[in-house]
Amino acid sequence: MMKIIAILNTGGAYVASMGVKPIMTIFCCRTCGTSFPPGETPPATCPICEDERQYVPAAGQSWISTDDLARAHRNAWQHHEKGVFGIQTMPAFAINQRAFLLQTPSGNILWDCIGLLDAATEAIIHGLGGVSAIAISHPHYYTTMQDWAEAFAAPIHLHSADREWIMRPSRSIELWDGETFSLNPDITLVRGGGHFPGGTVLHWRGAEDGKGVLFAGDIVQVTPGANQVSFMWSYPNMLPLSVTEVRAVAERLSRHSFERIYGAFAGQNVLRNGSDIVARSAERYIERLVVGR
Repeated sequence: MMKIIAILNTGGAYVASMGVKPIMTIFCCRTCGTSFPPGETPPATCPICEDERQYVPAAGQSWISTDDLARAHRNAWQHHEKGVFGIQTMPAFAINQRAFLLQTPSGNILWDCIGLLDAATEAIIHGLGGVSAIAISHPHYYTTMQDWAEAFAAPIHLHSADREWIMRPSRSIELWDGETFSLNPDITLVRGGGHFPGGTVLHWRGAEDGKGVLFAGDIVQVTPGANQVSFMWSYPNMLPLSVTEVRAVAERLSRHSFERIYGAFAGQNVLRNGSDIVARSAERYIERLVVGR
C-alpha cells in the first residue's frame, strides 16, 4: 500500500513527500486572476467570470499556474506619499488592478490584492516590516490572497456579504459584518456596497498632512480627469447601479472625510477635494438616471 507522509506547498505545485502522486497545481484564471484549490488540471469554469459583473472572454476561459505567472511577470512598486506604496504586476495580468501597502504605527496593511507574489515583493515587504492585516474591496481582487496571507502570517478581512465568492478556502480568512470595521486606530473598513453587496473601501486617518485618504477599489471608480468618480454594477458590461444604490453608497461614504482618493488602477488618483467629488459625482449620476439631461 502506498503511504503518503505529507503534502508540501512548493510555490504553486503540491507534491507528495513519499510515494508516487500526481503534482497538484494552483491555477489562476487569466481573465480575473482568481486562484482555485490545487488540482491536477485547471478548473472547468471560473464562477467569478461567469457572473455578469465580470465576463468570460470570447475565446473562452484560460488558466495559468502560479509558478508560470511568476516566471512571466514581475511586480513594480510606486511610492505615492509617506506610508503609501502601490504594487502592480508587469506586464499586465488579468484585471490589472494595483494593491497598496500602507505603513501605520500599528502595523502595515495590504489593501486589495494582486495575483503575483514574487520573491522580490516578498523580500521588500518583509524589509518594510511585513503585513499585520490584509483587506480586500471585493471578489474581483481576491486573486491569490491565501498565498499573501501565508507568506506574511496575516489575517484576511473580507465582508461576510461576499462570502459565496471565496473560491479557495483559507484559515486566514476572517469575515466581518455591519457597516464599518476598525483594523487599527488609523484604518477603518467601510462597506460601500453597490458593485457587490459587501463592496468595501478603506479610510485612512493617518496621512502625514492629517487629512483623510480613501482607498476605493472599484466601489467608486476615479474617472480619467481625476475630478469625478463613477459607480457601476458591472464595469466590463457597462451595467449601471440604480438610483437607490448610488444614493446608499454616497451616503455611507459621506460619514467619512477624505481629501485624496486612490482608485483601483494606475493613474486613478484624486489629490484634493475627494469627499466633495464623491458627493457631487453621485448627484450628477442620479440626475442622469432620473432626469436624463
